[in-house]
Amino acid sequence: MNETLALTRKPGIAQGWTIILAAFLPILAIVSLFPAVPSIIAHFGKEPGAMTKVPAMVSAPGLTIAIVALFAGFLVDRFGRRRLLIAAAAIYGVVGMAPLALNDLDAIYVSRLALGVPEAILLTALNTLIGDYWDGKERRNWLALQNMVGPFLASGAILLSGHLTGIFWNASFMIYGVGFLICLLSWAFIYEPRQDIGMPSTKLAAAEGASAFPMKGVVTYGVVTLLSSALYYVFIINGAIVWGEIGVTSSQEVAKLSAIPSLFIIAGAVLFWLTGRWGLGPYGQITMFLSFLGTGLVLVGFAQDWRWMTAGMIVQQTGAGMAIPVLIGWAQSFLPFEHRGRGMGVWTACFFLGQFTSPLLISLSRQAMGTMQGAFVVAGTIGIAGALAVGLFAGLGAKPRTSGAAA
Repeated sequence: MNETLALTRKPGIAQGWTIILAAFLPILAIVSLFPAVPSIIAHFGKEPGAMTKVPAMVSAPGLTIAIVALFAGFLVDRFGRRRLLIAAAAIYGVVGMAPLALNDLDAIYVSRLALGVPEAILLTALNTLIGDYWDGKERRNWLALQNMVGPFLASGAILLSGHLTGIFWNASFMIYGVGFLICLLSWAFIYEPRQDIGMPSTKLAAAEGASAFPMKGVVTYGVVTLLSSALYYVFIINGAIVWGEIGVTSSQEVAKLSAIPSLFIIAGAVLFWLTGRWGLGPYGQITMFLSFLGTGLVLVGFAQDWRWMTAGMIVQQTGAGMAIPVLIGWAQSFLPFEHRGRGMGVWTACFFLGQFTSPLLISLSRQAMGTMQGAFVVAGTIGIAGALAVGLFAGLGAKPRTSGAAA
């Protein structure tokens, strides 16, 4: 009877909102430390290389995610989405709060690497569930809503982190306790999609005549995702340093000035939804968000005061609001059910490899250009060049080949 009920169950509001909130955890791991970077650098100021180590520490989970996500995809396809999601959310809370008890930069860095393990499982399971639960228009609507809600959560996290950092240097790590709430919500509302009931992916493949793994499509969206992610995280990780270069050094002031421009990520989510309804193909959407990201980073790079800095953030955040739903929706269009976990594992690995490499590349650019703003100009130029390349060689409005129900 339970199996029959599961087979007829349809995802609803509870499942959608649980996925939206759970999907914010990996982003929270970055944005919650955005106002805290200068304070952490100041705390470890006497340690050699702190200026490089601290931004790298913020994005350190990306390296672990990039490695673990490849294996998480196989686990999700084999053992199901729900149980892995519940366990990963609980581990996220424990490991994320660990720096509250640490006062060594290397130890904190190790804890940040460890945080990437539950994040990899979370993201792979969630992105796979999006493809399992919804198709076509419904999937686009939930992806858009996720990115409309995300900015409010991010702005709240930035403001809270700024105030916590003003109390003591590592207080922002308290925010990671939200992982325990997500664990409870997942236990209460998330269920395995009907295709998984009593039929592991290997048996399903044999029963339905599974298609070959779409390697060409996976490589294509993997490369574009890697580049896009490296640009996506440039401001998130290093923006506070640029604020310092234009004279805004207070963590609380940075948080206050960043909160409203950060909401423009909603405009990007709305653009994703509208352009999808208007029939603009994924390559047209990719061209659009890379143009916004690149232009915004260049404007930030040339900013002389908080007004130009805010203008650059608005443009950059609009592109960031489009980036994730466009990339996830595009990747899902290549993946049939039997390959969805592994395919989204590759997507997750590429996205967070971009997160990990972003501060390293920006650090090299900063050394070459002399300032962080100069490094932003380099990154923005790469983004604009990428947009031109996609527009010229992929073709605006071009559509990928689709597989099965993902079409």
